[in-house]
Amino acid sequence: MAGFPLVVAITGASGIMYGVRMVEVLSKLKRKVFLMITKPARKVMEVETSLKAQSFAKENFWEDLFDPAARKYITYFDYQDVSTIPASGSYRTGGMIVAPCSGATLSAIAHGSSRDLVERAAEVTIKEGRKLILVLRETPLSAIYIENMLKLARIGVHILPASPAFYQRPEEIGQLYDFIVGRVLDLMEIEHNLFKRWSKS
Repeated sequence: MAGFPLVVAITGASGIMYGVRMVEVLSKLKRKVFLMITKPARKVMEVETSLKAQSFAKENFWEDLFDPAARKYITYFDYQDVSTIPASGSYRTGGMIVAPCSGATLSAIAHGSSRDLVERAAEVTIKEGRKLILVLRETPLSAIYIENMLKLARIGVHILPASPAFYQRPEEIGQLYDFIVGRVLDLMEIEHNLFKRWSKS
């Protein structure tokens, strides 16, 4: 579904830059993105990015995360507004990526408990048979998390833990982000050159 927008949700787990970098890369590939950022994610952003509390007072705070070239491919949705198009199965998208995915979001999706637009959009993605990729950023994993992941994996949801590879000998943190973003793009069948693939001669 190459011509359709991709839904990207950033939730309240550490590893916010996985989601930010995901959107950056998709925009460079000229893919339309429907973006949503939860309130807990904004709290994490205050710690992990240059955005501070005063930034979130602005309605368009998300624009500070991306350059103008990227922003023209992004449509931002309030994560609390379940009346918008990502909440409808009749609006066609190319799938959904939750990066990072918190344990709470994982649980809500696994149990079909849609309290906000992120969880409703994930529910729609599942019921419409589209690809859903959850970049889980939790450690250690409790039995509850594992059971929720197994439940979703059995119905075709892709669980992609934020576990970057080191065979490429990364020299900077951005390469770790790019490895995970690249693996998500692989699952979405989107071509990229974000990392060196494994080869053994």
